[in-house]
Parts: sequence; C-alpha cells; structure tokens
Amino acid sequence: MIHLQNLCKTYTLNGRHKVVADNINATFPTGVSVALMGRNGAGKSSLLRMISGAMLPTSGKILSTGTISWPVGFAGSFNGELTGEQNCRFVARVYGVNTDEVLAFVEDFAELGDHFRLPIRTYSSGMRSRLAFGLSMAVPFDTYLVDEVSAVGDAAFKAKSNRVFNERMSNAGAIVVAHSMQLLRSTCQAGAVLEQGRLTFYDDIEDAVAAHMQNMSLPPAGQRQRK
Repeated sequence: MIHLQNLCKTYTLNGRHKVVADNINATFPTGVSVALMGRNGAGKSSLLRMISGAMLPTSGKILSTGTISWPVGFAGSFNGELTGEQNCRFVARVYGVNTDEVLAFVEDFAELGDHFRLPIRTYSSGMRSRLAFGLSMAVPFDTYLVDEVSAVGDAAFKAKSNRVFNERMSNAGAIVVAHSMQLLRSTCQAGAVLEQGRLTFYDDIEDAVAAHMQNMSLPPAGQRQRK
C-alpha cells in the first residue's frame, strides 16, 4: 500500500509557479497495477519520482507498507566510470539483496557479453537501457514504478523482456505511466488521473481511461475561458 497524504509539489522558475500536486490524498492498493494518466506536463513523472524517493515534495507525506522500485529502466543514476558489473553490485548492496544472484540474472538477461565488465561510459544507449531494465527486474519489489519504459533490442529480446516483466507483475503491484491506452488496459486493473494538480483514483481501469479521454477533449483549465 502506498498512501499520499496532503501531497503538494510546486515548481518555481523565473518567478512563475507550476503546481503539479495540489494537496493530493490517495491510496494505491497492495498488489494492484495502476495506470497513471494525465496530459503532457501534468506532473506524472514528478509524482513517480516523489513516490520513488528521488524527489522531495514541497509538503505532505508518502507512506508505504512495502518496497518501491526506482522507475523501471532508468539508467541515469549509473556511474559511467564503473563497469556494468560494479554498478549492479553497488545497487544490490544498497537494497540488501543477494549480490551473486543479481549479477547472474543481469549478466544473462542483458546479453552484454564482455561489455558487462567494461565501464558504462563505453556503452551505447541501447546497452545502457538493457542493463537498466535487467537490473530493475533483478531486484524484487512490492511495487514497480514504470515510466514509459519500452524494451530495446530485437524481437526475441523484447519478447524476453515482456515475459520477465509480466512474471514480476504477477507477484507485485505497479504504477504505470504510458501513452498507449492498449498497454495500460493490458497491464493495469485500476487507474489514477492527474489533472491540474488533483489526482482521482478509479478502481476500474475503464473508468479511468474514460475520465482521461474526457479531460483530453477539453483545453487545459487555464485556457477554457479564452476566446
């Protein structure tokens, strides 16, 4: 269970304020995959980062009864001077999981060959993504955060990625951000719609999709009175 309590987040740039979380109170149930929907720029990625702990809210609290992942497939926190193996070893130790098991899983999954033991700064973007996705799947969490992740590589590698991801989802919950309604419908049971800093939770994914599509048919609130 993840509970957002009076959660607020405001960005200030050049004297202008943008509110992406306006006193949000919501609960994401245990073991349920939730589609997080909203307009571009609504603050979906910011909300995921706050839930992951990578970003602090302006005020309010995020309470959890289980473990929460970093955004699946996120490669931005790797140390480029360390090898893929060393980065994975560091993450395994931070999260207190079996290091040897993590290394064996990622090495086999990512299919990087000798590059697994070379500095990440030598990797292509695709290699980084494969390492990041493999590491995300190697560490078990109660809730996975998924922000527009897409598998890279050939058809066989994509199929393997989808299979492993679906296996993880059978024993965990998720909060998923994606533009594909088909993907959200196939992955999630419930939904949450972020609009003008307010979050509305729906137990049924179809109700959430309908509310989101209704929002998308209207201009943003700040433009609705303009002629």
